[in-house]
Amino acid sequence: MSNFIHLLLKQNIGAKNTPVVKVGDEVKRGQLVADFEGLGAYLHASVDGKVTEITEDEIVIEANEAQSEDYVKIEKGATIAETVKNAGIVGLGGAGFPTHVKLGTDLGGTGYVLCNAAECEPILSHNMEQLLAEPEKLLRGMKLCMEACNAAHGVFALKEVHEKEILAMQKVVEADGDKRITVKAMPDLYPMGEERAVVRECLGIVLETDKLPSAANAVVINSETMCAIADAVDELKPLIEKNLTVAGYLNTANQIEVFRNVPIGTKVGDLINRAGGLFKYDNYGEIIMGGPFTGKSTSLDAPIVKATGGILVTKPYPKDTRKMGILVCACGGNEDRLREIAGYMGAEVVGVQKCKQAIEGKGGVLKCENPGHCPGQAEKMLNLKKAGAQTVIISNCTDCTNTVMGVAPKMNIPVYHETDNILETMHIEKIRFLKDGQKK
Repeated sequence: MSNFIHLLLKQNIGAKNTPVVKVGDEVKRGQLVADFEGLGAYLHASVDGKVTEITEDEIVIEANEAQSEDYVKIEKGATIAETVKNAGIVGLGGAGFPTHVKLGTDLGGTGYVLCNAAECEPILSHNMEQLLAEPEKLLRGMKLCMEACNAAHGVFALKEVHEKEILAMQKVVEADGDKRITVKAMPDLYPMGEERAVVRECLGIVLETDKLPSAANAVVINSETMCAIADAVDELKPLIEKNLTVAGYLNTANQIEVFRNVPIGTKVGDLINRAGGLFKYDNYGEIIMGGPFTGKSTSLDAPIVKATGGILVTKPYPKDTRKMGILVCACGGNEDRLREIAGYMGAEVVGVQKCKQAIEGKGGVLKCENPGHCPGQAEKMLNLKKAGAQTVIISNCTDCTNTVMGVAPKMNIPVYHETDNILETMHIEKIRFLKDGQKK
């Protein structure tokens, strides 16, 4: 395994970091190595070692053979948000929005802090494992977030399928006795972890696509992020490690491996080797960084970043050279991602349609009008058929996929879903129809 750590200077929403170290410097675990201006987050060394290279994109550290368990502590801020800022914490379950900005929201003593503990994407398991191992820390993180935001209520939002985790949190909350905090079970559908879906399920408010949770007098924080907040405030620990799931086409009989406290900047290939190595080194489909729905293709040499949640290796993609239509959903992969998968399959793309609820926002990013609730896709499928599509690949949420399957067989159009290959690799049932008991 490599003993080099690659800290990317762009790991979150906002500005790229500016190095404050130089080549040849000896650095300690937790030491500040890069500053930021404007919207962003500090970057800290995740290992003890020596800076060997600095480029426009990264700081490379050669890790010492012997690593200390200690770390350089951050400075305690005048407020919780300032301490979190000093720790370099960003959202650990999504796009990596700087957390101190969220904690600067004043909810006026009446609002809600919502803990997104949905672990929404299939296969990913590290959030639930952490919840079971450290429910008290998660509760501590919730209370800190409520204090920071001047919130009157806190809600832990989990998918109802996670029964053990729901019971674990209920037990801890009840033992603590804080009546302001509750646990909410959400439907077992994708994308229940989308923050507007969390707001809808917990508060009954459907936010417009351009609105943040603050419009509902709420702040949404991922569960792993909440635990990092507790570490920052109570232990003065910077964000230097990451929990993540490694799974797929590996020499572990497709078992799911969860690794905790992985140094940020560790290479993807090193983690795959820790999980048993590639099943067939020269014959796998792709490596996905992230989850089956929102992850992106990556390489063995790529480093993990603060927001990395999963590393998934697929079996080779099936070949289908029939003309293919693309149906893009705001809740899953974008058009580029679906074209990439079509290319793996050798298909010619002849038409592109967007889900009727997908609204284009800033930078062309699609947002769903009501995440996880689909009004139907018959018109879009008919348009693809008219464009000459003999097959279709979709990136739709659970409910949207169900509606596609209500019309595609009648049109004699086979359906591929962007998640098919990794789910088949893991011997998990593909996303097609809503199952009995799933709510819409």
